Amino acid sequence: MPFKATHGIFIAMALAMLALARPAAAEPVQIVGFGDSLMAGYELPAEAAFPVQLERVLKEKGLDVAIANAGVSGDTTSGGLARIEWSVPDGTRGVILELGANDALRGIAPEQTEQNLEKMVSDLKKRGIAVLLVGMLAPPNMGAEYAERFNGIYGRIAEKHEVPLYPFFLDGVVTHADLQLDDGMHPNEKGVSVMVEKMLPTVEQFLKSLGVSG
Repeated sequence: MPFKATHGIFIAMALAMLALARPAAAEPVQIVGFGDSLMAGYELPAEAAFPVQLERVLKEKGLDVAIANAGVSGDTTSGGLARIEWSVPDGTRGVILELGANDALRGIAPEQTEQNLEKMVSDLKKRGIAVLLVGMLAPPNMGAEYAERFNGIYGRIAEKHEVPLYPFFLDGVVTHADLQLDDGMHPNEKGVSVMVEKMLPTVEQFLKSLGVSG
């Protein structure tokens, strides 16, 4: 065999061995933002939705994560329970679970909401997927009795299933018209940024529990 050909074969073999020895690039940690229109980014550009803004901020802080947007406008906890198995793929490390606002707006019995949320948390944990539970508050027009039954849901679930809780998704936005769309219910792009900023320490702690740090 000519020397040049032999030499070329040796080089090719050496390069192949180096490629095999080189560690594969680490994949981003897969997170799913699972919720309703508040998660989906109702009437906002796709890049302004909460999961996208949160992922961008986390990456700027050196955290290698990918956050899928599994928000569906109008979803109740019953709708979420029906779709969560196929909406959260295998390989997901954590879910930011935000549902319940539409239950309260429709006057659904808080006991049913709690049952649905608890089933979602339980099923995710059985799959080995960590959960960050995001709370909501009942709107004032539902009355004090309904609010008392509804508002305690999230704390009870978080305590029972030992999952972290962010108490109120709309914290910092709900009383500020300049951070909301004209409907007075959904955050605008700036409002979502405020939500991300306020929730960031809780999310960072959640990711740290998964072994993700900058």
